[in-house]
Amino acid sequence: MSMNTRSMIFTIYGDYIRHYGNEIWIGSLIRLLKEFGHNDQAVRAAISRMSKQGWVKAEKRGNKSYYSLTERGVKRMEEAAKRIYKIRPEKWDGKWRILVYTIPEEKRSVRDELRKELVWSGFGTISNSCWISPNNLEKQVYDLIDKYEIEPYVDFFIAQYDGPHTNKLLVEKCWNLEEINQKYEEFISVYSQKYIIDKHKIQRGEMSDAECFVERTKLVHEYRKFLFIDPGLPEELLPNEWMGSHAAALFSDYYKELAVPASRFFESVFMEGNELKKKDEEYDVYDHPFIVD
Repeated sequence: MSMNTRSMIFTIYGDYIRHYGNEIWIGSLIRLLKEFGHNDQAVRAAISRMSKQGWVKAEKRGNKSYYSLTERGVKRMEEAAKRIYKIRPEKWDGKWRILVYTIPEEKRSVRDELRKELVWSGFGTISNSCWISPNNLEKQVYDLIDKYEIEPYVDFFIAQYDGPHTNKLLVEKCWNLEEINQKYEEFISVYSQKYIIDKHKIQRGEMSDAECFVERTKLVHEYRKFLFIDPGLPEELLPNEWMGSHAAALFSDYYKELAVPASRFFESVFMEGNELKKKDEEYDVYDHPFIVD
């Protein structure tokens, strides 16, 4: 599985660096990414691009360059952690949130961005420019209206569906749950085998800390993809054979198995050139925003 250097850096910031003062020496970052087969040049090019895009900022201390997340980068990480909760099925209040817009052609780029954000938040389309969700997303909707300054072009409703079909049929019109379930099944079939093999290797002392670090990062990286496709529908609206909760339980078990050795490897690399004392005292290596209790 080949992974884009820039998105790997984002994963490592989100999963590790943000718990260690949000900053890392470029030498340590290069060393960590070497484990995934990314070379020095690729890491420098990716971090420089992230810096130009405003996600990270550089600081020279002596002859060393340190990179920390900018305010925008921190906000992105926090937002991602919050949005992760959308793949936890919520208790449904029986109501639908409906957003309708008519954004003019000259604001086409705004319309495209808004669409991406709505999908990411868990909305589905019932018809052109009409988006619905059963989840309590009022705050997100009003944040998007403010962010894109589209107040003149939108209307937002909270309503009950009165037929002539069922709520479940409405869900089938807006989301392809079969396809999402298929993706969960693929994840389960690959990772349940890996989990059993790695668990035995760890117990027998046959898996190095570096290998655990690589596997834990890949696991998070793969599971994160569900954020973009699973709308996080309430349990009442899901098919009976929904695989999302099985995938969540597998992720949780596998993550916890890899957590300690993976963190140990990260710290062994981080210790050279960075300050361990910046580590967040409340950070629990067994905990991850993806883990559903």
